Amino acid sequence: MNLAASSLALAPAAARFVFVGLDANYHPAVEAQPIFPKIVEYHTDGPAFWSKYGVHHPFLLPEYSGDGRLYHRTFASIGFTPEHAHMVSFVELLHRPTVGRNVLTLTDLEPVHLQALNAAVLGESTRHIFIPAAVARLMRATGCFPWLPQTPTAADGPLRIWMQRSGKTAYAHLHFSAYGKFERQKRAELAAIGALVSRST
Repeated sequence: MNLAASSLALAPAAARFVFVGLDANYHPAVEAQPIFPKIVEYHTDGPAFWSKYGVHHPFLLPEYSGDGRLYHRTFASIGFTPEHAHMVSFVELLHRPTVGRNVLTLTDLEPVHLQALNAAVLGESTRHIFIPAAVARLMRATGCFPWLPQTPTAADGPLRIWMQRSGKTAYAHLHFSAYGKFERQKRAELAAIGALVSRST
C-alpha cells in the first residue's frame, strides 16, 4: 500500500489532543477505490485535508467503502471542527498501515517508531492523551512507555486516568467502535471529551 510509513509524520507539532491506536487499518482493495487519492492526500497533510473537506478522515467521505466508518463517525460526534485540525493527532503503535483484521504482537512493532511515538505523546504541546485498554496493554508490553500503569489511577467523571503530570493527562476510554452494552458508557465518555475540547478552545 503506497501510504506514508508512519502516522507520526502527520502529527501536528501543536497537537493538544492525541488519540493512540493499534494500527491504521484499510480495506484490502482500497487502492482500487475512488477514495484512494484522497487517502494519500490525508496521509500527506491531515490538518489540510480536514480543512479542505470538512471531515477529519477520508473514511467519512462517500467514495470510501469498507471498515472504519463507525470509529470515525463516533470520533466526529465529539465536536471537533476543522478549526481544531492543528490541535488533533492520531498515532498508532504499528509503524505502517494494514488491511484486514489483525492481532498485533510485540514482533510486529518497531522500537524506533515506539520511541518516537512516546516522544510525540509526551510532547510539549500535548495536554490530553486518549488510550483504550487494549492499546495500553500492548504499550506496556513493549517497555517503551514506563509512565503507563497497569490500571487507571483515578477518574475524571466517566473517563478514567492513566497518568497526570506536567500539565498532561492520559485517559483510559472505550474504543470508539464499541457498541451494544457499552454504548451508554461510550456516549458518556464522548461527552466528557467534548467538554475538554470546549474548555481548551
